[in-house]
Amino acid sequence: MNDMSKGNFRTFDPAKEDGAEPPQPRGNSLRDRIRRSEQAQQPAPAVSRSGYVHQPQAQPQPQPQVEHPPAATQQAAPQEAATPQPDYAPAPAQEQAERPAPQPAPREEAVAAPADAAPEKQSSPEETPEQTGDGDNAMQPIGVVLEIAGSGSQVAIDLQRLTECADDKDPSVAMAGQVGSQIKIRVGNSWLLASVRNQKRDRKAGSILANIDFLGEGVEEKLTGRLHGFRRGVTRYPVPGAMVYPASTADLKQVYASDGRSAVTIGKVYPTKDIRAGISVDAMLGKHFALLGSTGTGKSTSAALILHRICEAAPEGHIVMIDPHGEYASAFRQTGVILDVSNLQMPYWIMNFEEHCEVLLTSNGNDRQIDADILARCLLKARQKSRLAEQMGKITVDSPIPYLLSDLSNAIQDAMGKLDKATNSAPYMRIKNKLEELKTDPRYQFMFSGMLVADTMADFISKIFRMPAGGKPISIIDVSGVPSDITSTVVAVLSRLVFDFAIWGREEKTTPILLVCEEAHRYVPSEKNADGNSVGTILSRIAKEGRKYGISLGLITQRPSDLAEGVLSQCGTIISMRLNNDRDQDFVRAAMPEGARGFLDAIPALRNRECIICGEGVAIPIRVSFDNLEEVKRPASEDPSFVEMWSQSGGEEDIVQRTVQRWRSQG
Repeated sequence: MNDMSKGNFRTFDPAKEDGAEPPQPRGNSLRDRIRRSEQAQQPAPAVSRSGYVHQPQAQPQPQPQVEHPPAATQQAAPQEAATPQPDYAPAPAQEQAERPAPQPAPREEAVAAPADAAPEKQSSPEETPEQTGDGDNAMQPIGVVLEIAGSGSQVAIDLQRLTECADDKDPSVAMAGQVGSQIKIRVGNSWLLASVRNQKRDRKAGSILANIDFLGEGVEEKLTGRLHGFRRGVTRYPVPGAMVYPASTADLKQVYASDGRSAVTIGKVYPTKDIRAGISVDAMLGKHFALLGSTGTGKSTSAALILHRICEAAPEGHIVMIDPHGEYASAFRQTGVILDVSNLQMPYWIMNFEEHCEVLLTSNGNDRQIDADILARCLLKARQKSRLAEQMGKITVDSPIPYLLSDLSNAIQDAMGKLDKATNSAPYMRIKNKLEELKTDPRYQFMFSGMLVADTMADFISKIFRMPAGGKPISIIDVSGVPSDITSTVVAVLSRLVFDFAIWGREEKTTPILLVCEEAHRYVPSEKNADGNSVGTILSRIAKEGRKYGISLGLITQRPSDLAEGVLSQCGTIISMRLNNDRDQDFVRAAMPEGARGFLDAIPALRNRECIICGEGVAIPIRVSFDNLEEVKRPASEDPSFVEMWSQSGGEEDIVQRTVQRWRSQG
């Protein structure tokens, strides 16, 4: 194809046009390609499509002052017409045919500041490359892009460059190219940030092949070449042959910098030493979150740290935490309200019909359905005898109307007296006997006491939901003292109150509530472990629909694989500590977004009090080392020292006597 623009003829070759990458001779190694990109060259003259060569005009040199000879001795010089040289002069045809097309010079990494720009701040001797981000390794490529896909890419990394970067004082540069580290690729005037997912050695080329996952992109700062204005997502992809650079600490500071959203800091970003790890509170709570980790990894202390940070940022918040082991009371005694069987005073009549069935019915199969029909009729009659029911008009069996336990017992007795045969009284006797057991057993007095018949629903909700908070925004519900046969029912009642309050309060000013469930796999089990309790139903509904009503759900568990299918996928932010079980790792891998796959392989190798955070609460997936929590704010979950405790003696008899006394009194 010929280009005949402006009367100049030349053969059109796409490989020789502007912006085309020069052909690489065979046998060139990755190291040679990187070395060529590092060489600083002067820009070559640009060749237009018409064959004109840009000739930059030289600045005129000042001429020395010379005295002119007398006019008589001057000889007339021939006058030549001065024709100004154009900026773009056509090259001679013969010279153009013989001369190879000039190759574009590699792009300069350092951009010179304009003359009128303020002088760049000189780094002091005390500043390290980690602080300035101006180390040589950060400005030189470490590899090249081989292929591109929608969410990731494959790159080749030079082994020698990795060795050079490993000794860099900037820990982010020293980690460059390793699994879980961040790298960047220039695309136009932007930087594309990616995470290294895995590595394998290319024995033929002597380099490392790595798969990377794209995280987001930012604008290149003109003066320093650093990344700023980071945002999640990719709008422009690189092409094969683009150079790969290490992401410095200065780059990561821009990535993790606050974007204006309310955030709380919980630790440091690994492997840096001074970049604080922050979580956006609105984004994390707006779409639920999950904290996962095997036993002994510091999960409870990390949960206390996150909740303490939220309470400090929002002292008038509303947080309800279900504590099945009584370990968080010591952590929030100063900043929250502790409720257990001694002061919970949860009225029995606040339960709906399904929860009544879980507590009062002991039969199975067809007998359970018969018992449920009897209980429904008798419970409705007992509620209708309340003065409040007369004011309300029409009520249902689920209406939270106070009633007397004696009225329910009398309704059962009256219905049994109307039977034709005494043999049909067995269902009535089962319900009545269970009711009498609940009334007389001291373990159930926190709920089935005759003193709880008054209409205290508003006061109970205000106490549980911390309305008003009064500077103590969290309520710890210690259910460790609740009898095991009704623990799930108590948790179901509390969870349902959160959901129902949000639904019936839609016309009021929105008051978001955070519900945190420790040992969540006990209450929202998978289908194979499900027992049909109402707590699993209500928590699953909150996970799916609660966000619409301003309810946030926080799940804390050591066995994510035992959670109900779909519940973990509803959590927009996942905080994963070390998981030792393969099933748990696979379960988390399926729930995490695509961009976090490079971090998943590090989950079994995490140290105690380290985690991987991904999802809505953070800009990109990050590995975080949690801050140390003050002793008075830690939960009572530390492992005992066997050697120390077994080296002491004395007082064992008194310990046994006090324990037996509490055991017998169930208090």
